[in-house]
Amino acid sequence: MNCVICKHGKTKAGHANVTLQKETCTVIFKGVPAEVCDNCGEYYLTEDISRDLLKRADAAAHSGTEIEIIAYAA
Repeated sequence: MNCVICKHGKTKAGHANVTLQKETCTVIFKGVPAEVCDNCGEYYLTEDISRDLLKRADAAAHSGTEIEIIAYAA
């Protein structure tokens, strides 16, 4: 697909690091499967992966975590 951000690049299967923040909690997911733009590096996640990341980040926030780095595994 064409990148909707830079309008010049094409996306291809790859991996991205995703950072989610909620109030004082920051969760970094490393190696998340994504479609990545070959021009600007913007990434696009599937709905299922987005849902999973939000669920995990919400659990971390509710447990009182301030910062967590997670190697992503589906």
